[in-house]
Amino acid sequence: MAKSSVGKLVPKVPGVGSGRRAQYSASTKRALVDVAEALFAEQGYAGTSLDTVVAGAEVTKGALYHHFSGKQALFEAVFERVEGDAAKRIQQAMRAHKDPWAKSLAGLRAFLEVVREPAYRRLVVQEGPAVLGYERFREQEERSTFANVLEIVQSVLSAGTWQLDEEMEHTFARIFFGALSTAGETVTTADDPILAAQRVETAIGFMLSGFQMLVEHGADLPDALNDPGLLLQRPD
Repeated sequence: MAKSSVGKLVPKVPGVGSGRRAQYSASTKRALVDVAEALFAEQGYAGTSLDTVVAGAEVTKGALYHHFSGKQALFEAVFERVEGDAAKRIQQAMRAHKDPWAKSLAGLRAFLEVVREPAYRRLVVQEGPAVLGYERFREQEERSTFANVLEIVQSVLSAGTWQLDEEMEHTFARIFFGALSTAGETVTTADDPILAAQRVETAIGFMLSGFQMLVEHGADLPDALNDPGLLLQRPD
C-alpha cells in the first residue's frame, strides 16, 4: 500500500501518535502564515516568492503544498487572519459598552485605528482586491466584519420604538457597511490618514447623532413598504 501524502511530509518519530502529528502539522501551517504575512506586508504579493516563505518558515516546499494549493491560497489565509483579528479587536471595543451610542462610536474608532495600520493597509486594502478579485474580496470582508456592523445597527435601532424585521435591519446594516468600507479606503489612501480618520469620525458621528435625536423625540421611520406615496414606481 502506498504511503499517504501526510506520511511523506511528517517525519516518522517513534512513539509519536496522530495527536503529535496534528500538532506538528498545525504549527507548520501557522509558521507559513506568520512568515507569509510579514513578507506580503513588507514586499507585497508580487514581490514575495514561495521559496522565500518556506525558507523563512524553515519547512519544505512539499509541506507548503500540503496546506495550500499555491501562493494565492496562502495569501487568502493571511487575509482571513488579518481581517479576523481586526474584527475581534473591533468587537472587543464594542463589547466594553452597553449604551448603543457609546458602542457605535467605540466600534467606529477601533475600525479607524485598524485601517491606519500599515500591515492592514497593505494586505487588505491595497493587495486584497487585486489578488482575490473584487467579488471574493468583498465576500471575505463581509464574512469577517459584517457581523460587527450588524450588531451596531441592531443596537442603535433597538434604542428606538421601531418595529423592524430582519430584512430591514440587514438593509440598514449593508448601507452602513458600505459607508464604512468607503471610509476605510478614504483613510488608507489619504496623505494624512489621521486627519482623514478624524473627518470620517466626525461625519459618521454626526449621522449617529441624527439617529439619536430621532430616538429621543420618538420619531417614526417612513414606511415605504406600506405608504404608496413613498414607493418607487415600477415599470409596466
